[in-house]
Amino acid sequence: MTIHVNIGEAKARLSELVEAALRGEDVVLQKAGVPVADLVPRPERLAERRQEIGRRRRENFGLHRGRYSEEELTVPDFRVDDYLEERFERKFGAPDT
Repeated sequence: MTIHVNIGEAKARLSELVEAALRGEDVVLQKAGVPVADLVPRPERLAERRQEIGRRRRENFGLHRGRYSEEELTVPDFRVDDYLEERFERKFGAPDT
């Protein structure tokens, strides 16, 4: 997503725009409606942020492991294809073969 912002407004929202740039959004600064500059993060700062996101994802991986029993994770009958086909045949009759 690209954010276009006037320079005057950018002064008031600088920290918000920097965070947006760190998230990977394109921030374009404009003067009188004409693009004059782009706000981009430093490459090392962007790499740090990506590593932090990766670290958090690895920590959360398997967070709910062992929390649910196998019975709670079974698929109910009304979601199984065989049941749906049987229900269809009861309602509309068996398909012609």
